[in-house]
Amino acid sequence: MIDAQLEMTDKIGYLLLKKGIIDHKILEQSLKIKDADQAKLKRNLAQILVDEFKFDHDIVFREVAVLYAFKELHIHPEELSEERITEIKNLMTRQGDDVKQMLLAHRVIPYKFDDKIKDKLVLAAVDPTDRNLAKVAYTLNIKKYEINYLRKKDFDKLVSVLVPAENEYLRMIEEAGEEIQVVQDEASVNEEELDAEINKSALINLVEAALVEGTRKGVSDIHLIPKSGNKTEIHFRLDGKLMLWHTQEGTLPEAVMAVVKDRSKGLDRFERERAQDGFIQREIDGHIIRYRVSVLPTVGTELKNKFESIVIRILDDRKVIRDLGKLGLTGYSNTAFVKAISQPQGMIILTGPTGSGKSTTLIAALYQVINPTKNVLTVEDPVEYVIEGARQLKIGHKMNFEQAIRAILRHDPDIVLVGEMRDKETAETAIKLANTGHLTFSTLHTNDAPSAVARLFKMGVEPFLIAYAINIIVAQRLIRKLCENCKRKIINIEEHILPSGLDIKEWEGLEIYEAVGCDRCNHTGYKGRMAIHEALYFTKEIRKTIVHSGEEVDEEAIRQQARKDGTHSLRDSGFEKVKLGLTSIQEVIGATMED
Repeated sequence: MIDAQLEMTDKIGYLLLKKGIIDHKILEQSLKIKDADQAKLKRNLAQILVDEFKFDHDIVFREVAVLYAFKELHIHPEELSEERITEIKNLMTRQGDDVKQMLLAHRVIPYKFDDKIKDKLVLAAVDPTDRNLAKVAYTLNIKKYEINYLRKKDFDKLVSVLVPAENEYLRMIEEAGEEIQVVQDEASVNEEELDAEINKSALINLVEAALVEGTRKGVSDIHLIPKSGNKTEIHFRLDGKLMLWHTQEGTLPEAVMAVVKDRSKGLDRFERERAQDGFIQREIDGHIIRYRVSVLPTVGTELKNKFESIVIRILDDRKVIRDLGKLGLTGYSNTAFVKAISQPQGMIILTGPTGSGKSTTLIAALYQVINPTKNVLTVEDPVEYVIEGARQLKIGHKMNFEQAIRAILRHDPDIVLVGEMRDKETAETAIKLANTGHLTFSTLHTNDAPSAVARLFKMGVEPFLIAYAINIIVAQRLIRKLCENCKRKIINIEEHILPSGLDIKEWEGLEIYEAVGCDRCNHTGYKGRMAIHEALYFTKEIRKTIVHSGEEVDEEAIRQQARKDGTHSLRDSGFEKVKLGLTSIQEVIGATMED
């Protein structure tokens, strides 16, 4: 009887209660709020649950959309063509900026005209029950319209493409209308004059603009490079490649570097002859972003200048991957890796050059094994990302990396992450941990998985320790993904296959693509990156080969046995991605070595 009464009183409340999304207590409280503000705000129960009780908008309004028979639009902004983006922009802006702001305020997008009824506009709304949508449609000068439901997270993504957030620092530079000029002719830098000029100029805005723009574009590093003739270049590393973002002319490079040092913690602005490390922290678009700053003294052609190069690594926690399925591990590599990290003890080693995503893979693996029953300790120098559920040791002048790794043995660990095995002492301690009942994760800098075995051997680690402590070694590279907007199908496959030395028979009948270039990918033909892997799982045969090593490890014997076990080389792993239409043959060849 009560349920029937409730259904008549509030259909939304009845549905959400029945589905278990809310309980009776929340329902009772929200109904009281609804009754109290009925005269003024006239909010329905779904709006109250989201506004007052912070329920997930998409969970609540998906049910509301079903209840009131609103169609749901499934939009993937990254897959929309340039033409579609332009069409939507035109629909949003054709009535002027005030109407565009109204659309954004009510979280509704004029998505497209109906395919069957040409003059009927489809409105994609985050809240299809918003009473103001009729007014919005009238303002758009539309007589026929249909409201569809759009998830809030899809709306936010789409808006970021349609209306990119303004970089206020760039705007301030433009509004100031001033040229940034800090030039001196003296043989040495006059710090007081330099300071006065920096404060007068827009240099601070330039540095802040670079931090904001770099973060929004998904850049991994910002490079500030001094040049002769009072120039400083600012480069962004995007998808693994450096690209020039801005050239600051007519400004002493020392002035630009001084601004970066002043904006950083842990850096001495007046020290120009030694390496320094510092950090910056900013809130950008509602997220805390950390930046690691590296300063190195460099030589220039002008002896009067004390040049320094600065690289700023952007540490955005939103990029941390927790789902192992999103790492790109496939087939044998995926099976072997999951098996290795599921063991109660042993070592998992990721190998590859700097910037190959080793830490990303290790953190994703850690999140698969972290739970409240395990003591998880990490030793990293520096700590890049905060890992929930782990105790991350702080490295400093009172406790260095080597001291921390030794001390970890006395801290009752279950799972340990050693950032990098950089010498014999660190490697031996990490392997000792793996050999004494701990699951241990670490990284090495080698070209492929078998050469990591040889590297440990040359460090002086005993062959039997290497053989029986390690579960798996995974070599990893990051390769660029073809831009979905402009990639082009290859018609004559022979022209691309034969120069690469590949067997044409394996590629016949496959859809292979090449890079073209468009505005969306900065005319590179590539957008985004993905990982390719070579997994060397330590089978009995592999262990036997390592234990019987003489003065040198037989890398080729390990490589051949790994192939028998099912391992794919990095290049073969890359070619699998080519066959799936995700990247190009040229990209794989450029990023990997021949077997």
